[in-house]
Formats: sequence, C-alpha cells, structure tokens
Amino acid sequence: MWRALIFACSALTVISAAPQSSPTGRVVGGKDASAAQFPHQISLRYQGAHICGGSIIARDYILTAAHCVTEQLENGTLIPTPASAITIRAGTLDRFVGGMIRNVAHVRVHEEYKSFWNDLALLKLESPLIYSNQIRAIPLASAETPVGSDVIISGWGRLWHEGDLPRQLQFNTLSAISKLQCATSIAVYRDSMLCLAHEMDNGACNGDSGGPAIYNGELVGVAGFVVNGCGSSRPDGYAKVFYHRDWIIQHANL
Repeated sequence: MWRALIFACSALTVISAAPQSSPTGRVVGGKDASAAQFPHQISLRYQGAHICGGSIIARDYILTAAHCVTEQLENGTLIPTPASAITIRAGTLDRFVGGMIRNVAHVRVHEEYKSFWNDLALLKLESPLIYSNQIRAIPLASAETPVGSDVIISGWGRLWHEGDLPRQLQFNTLSAISKLQCATSIAVYRDSMLCLAHEMDNGACNGDSGGPAIYNGELVGVAGFVVNGCGSSRPDGYAKVFYHRDWIIQHANL
C-alpha cells in the first residue's frame, strides 16, 4: 500500500510515505515552521504512522491526495483505504506529539482519479475539530494562480531524496509556472494540474503528498508528484484547487 508509482518514460513519482518504512524526514530545502504559521496543515496517519499531509477546509473535512488513501491493484483497480485505519493530527508542528487527533468516518476519492490526474480525496471526520490559533480552515483558491507568483508549500516530507522525515513541520517557497512551461516539463500535464518550479535540492518529497500549496492566503494546490526524484530541477506536480473548486464545495458541503 502506498508504494511509489514510477513511470519509466517520465520518471514521475507520487510522494506519499509508505507506512511500513517507519518514516523518520521534510520538504526538501525547507525551514522549520513556527507555531500557528500553518494552522490548516494536518498529518494524515495510517495505523498511527505519518504517510501524507492534508489541509483543513472545514471543521469536519480534510482535503488530501487520492493516492494517499487508495491502493492500486495489479489490474489497475483502485481500493479506498478503510476509514477505520486512518486518523489525522492537527494543531501541532511535531509529527509525533501534541495537537488534536481525529478519526476518519468516510473517505471520498475523486471519481475521475487516475494515476496523476484528479488526485484528490476528501476525508469526513468522525467529530469536528475545535478551532484555535493553531487549528483553522484555509479558504479554497478563488482564482487561477498568477504565473511567477511565490507559492508556499509545507509538510513533514523527506529532507532529501530517499532521506529521513523531519520531526518538525517544514515549509518552502516555490514558483508557479505557465501551462506551456508545465506541459513542456511534464509529459502527463493536464489543465487540472498546478506546476511549481524550484531550484535544485528544493521542493516536495515523500511524506508531503496531499499537503497544501498556498498563494495569497488561499489553498491553490494539493501535493501530488515529483519528477526525477525529490529536489530535481524539474517542477513538482500539484492538483489545482481552483480547477476542482466546485467538486470540493459540493462534496464537503461548504
């Protein structure tokens, strides 16, 4: 479950952290986040172990990546992870302790999810979160992300390719690129994707999947995949929240 999917033709890899690997790593090239800097950020956990990130979009809903909560069989069939195996931790910078734990009541995977496309899932919590300065929903993108704008990503993903996971939440700043640049760099590009460029040894990595990309205080992307390994010179792929806004609003009852 949550094994990396690698396409030899384009070297694309989803960036969840397999629970059996006992992750110990961060956003590549990132910095330590400060208290209440990312109150929407959650740690998505499978049987207690961190596997992905996610964003609070309502007191009882989390937005994450579909590949974080599905298993793909050899025949291509997707099996949703049982909600009973998943929890989320909110309101803490520490991957291991603090904050608030919530069980997941229901997992909804985007109906058109396939490999790197429409890579979104909604988690309905068993009980609502209690908002504070460290636990807060983030607004969904209200417009396209301008080309060249600074976009902030965060997560507990690996610090480098095949490296360790950090204990403290990390963040980094990437740059939104045009559709043409994205299509040139990523063979599987679709308009439903947001591509974020970065320097070498920066960007998202395993364990960051499902986590947020933020512009102007709004959630613009959901971490999906990297190209040629973490921290390469190629842009990272995110599900574009503005493109999927109506689907999210409909199924999260926003």
